[in-house]
Amino acid sequence: MDANPNLISVVMPCYNCARLIERGVASVLAQTYRNLELIIVNDGSTDDTASRLAGFHDPRIRVFHQDNRGVSAARNLGLREARGSYIAFLDADDEWASACLEKLMAALAADREAVLAYCGWQNLGLAGGRGRPYVPPDYEREGKLAHLLTCCPWPIHAALTKTDAIRAAGGFDERFAIGEDYLLWMEIGRRHKLVRVPEVLAYYHHHAGPQATKNKIRAAREGWLVQREFLRRHPDAAAELGKNRVRELTDGKLLETAFDHYWRRDLDTAHALFRHTMATGYGSWSHWKYMLPALLPLPAYRGLIGLLDRRRGSP
Repeated sequence: MDANPNLISVVMPCYNCARLIERGVASVLAQTYRNLELIIVNDGSTDDTASRLAGFHDPRIRVFHQDNRGVSAARNLGLREARGSYIAFLDADDEWASACLEKLMAALAADREAVLAYCGWQNLGLAGGRGRPYVPPDYEREGKLAHLLTCCPWPIHAALTKTDAIRAAGGFDERFAIGEDYLLWMEIGRRHKLVRVPEVLAYYHHHAGPQATKNKIRAAREGWLVQREFLRRHPDAAAELGKNRVRELTDGKLLETAFDHYWRRDLDTAHALFRHTMATGYGSWSHWKYMLPALLPLPAYRGLIGLLDRRRGSP
């Protein structure tokens, strides 16, 4: 279908989010940028999401239903149905500042070479004073490839992208349920110019319901797999970085994540990620002396670390 110039297609996947869908929809419809459509994809919800969706009558909203196939498949359906020249993604339980799309669109209009504009974000609902506002760096600088490969540069809802660029990159790889956007952003960033809007305009809500990022082990592993998939697709990128730098950015990042959980005594996560890192053969002896105990079964590993902590007087 022909894209509509200056129309933004907002794609919103939803699964069992009946109690939250109104907030997400309201955030889209409250945008100061008015030339938009909202494509909601109900990914086989088993609660009353479908009936809530039937209650929306704004002409800018289009609703699609599919069997439960996962968030990547839901976003790809929305991408196929999009009529706009620009795409933004907002999960049903997240929000934007009212001027988010207007400011991202203005950034793209000001730089005709850029195909993607991204902004800062804030995680809401985290305990212990966590979740401070964060503005990512400008990725259009020396070492851009390494910076993009290090970690997912922005969350799914903190970017506005030209539709043609997303489609040319192949949309979302449906093999991944976590990190699928990370792979897409690397594909686009490798090929095209990016532009930053240095303001916090996107908000991610942590709540009691199921969220993919709560599965820390899977998130770390899939992030690693996404990195490997990108490098497999782009051997020139791997050659540009060199073998040692590639291992530092992939296996080394996994090890860094494992140690972060280890020092916070999240031993279940550390145990799994240490094992994964050892399978890659990465790390120096100073790393391996911490990793080797993870070869024990998890209960024995917990017991050993607890014993060592008590002997050292540690937590």
